[in-house]
Formats: sequence, structure tokens, C-alpha cells
Amino acid sequence: MEVGQAISPALRVVDLWAAGKWLTTDDNAAYVPSFAHYLRLEAERVRRGDVPPCPFPGRAPEEIFRLLRTDETEFAQQFWFLRWNETVDNVSTFAYLDDDLVIMFEFWRGTHPFPDELGKIFVARIPREEFTSIGEAAADLLEAEFAQ
Repeated sequence: MEVGQAISPALRVVDLWAAGKWLTTDDNAAYVPSFAHYLRLEAERVRRGDVPPCPFPGRAPEEIFRLLRTDETEFAQQFWFLRWNETVDNVSTFAYLDDDLVIMFEFWRGTHPFPDELGKIFVARIPREEFTSIGEAAADLLEAEFAQ
């Protein structure tokens, strides 16, 4: 299927990428109204600076991810990121702000099509403004396609 292809009146194929990795490997069919809503919410959250700063300054993002993933308190929840719906439920994702938005993720589902990626932590850095503009543009495009 092609990205943007209509599966039904309200479903579209979407593919999300970060750090050169395809995030939506297990399910890339999105219900447009909710997916666009989540895109806008996350973009606005980043714009406002509501993503917290680095929780463990001086440590590598991969180590920060491991510390957050194993945290048994509610502390790690403030760093959850991309918790939108089933299109990204095959990855565990955290983020924090420094000069850029730092997104850390790991594929966890055993059915992942690239087994060598399981258990590896990937890191993407993107300027806040760029993340925001990409999220809003994607939501605009999805909503425009949905309205037709």
C-alpha cells in the first residue's frame, strides 16, 4: 500500500520514521480524525516546551532510555512520547528537550520485521520548530485528504 492511500473513508496509510527507522512497521493504518488530533497535540506540546528537560544530564540518550524504561515510579511517565494509538504501539518511546527535541525509542514486539533491531535503542534529534512544523503539516494533509 502507498502512504496516504485510503483504506476506508476514515483510514489512511501512514508511515512514521525517526532516526532512519520505520516506526509503523506493525500497523500503519490510522484513523484520520484521531491520528491528526494526536499529531497536533504532540506538536503543540513541543512548541510550548511541555516536554521536560533531560532527566539525567551528562548521560547518553541510550542510558537515559534504559533508566526511564526500568523506572518503577511514575517519574518516567512525564517523558513518554508518541503514545498515540496502535500505529506506534510496537515501540517504547521517550523524549526530552535540550537544544533540540531528543526522541529515544526501542522496538519491543517480537514480530518486528527487522529482528536485528529488537533490543536496540535508537535516538533522533530534531529542532523543536522542525518537529512542530512537520507534525502540523502532516495533520493538515491528512485532514485535507479525509475531507475529500
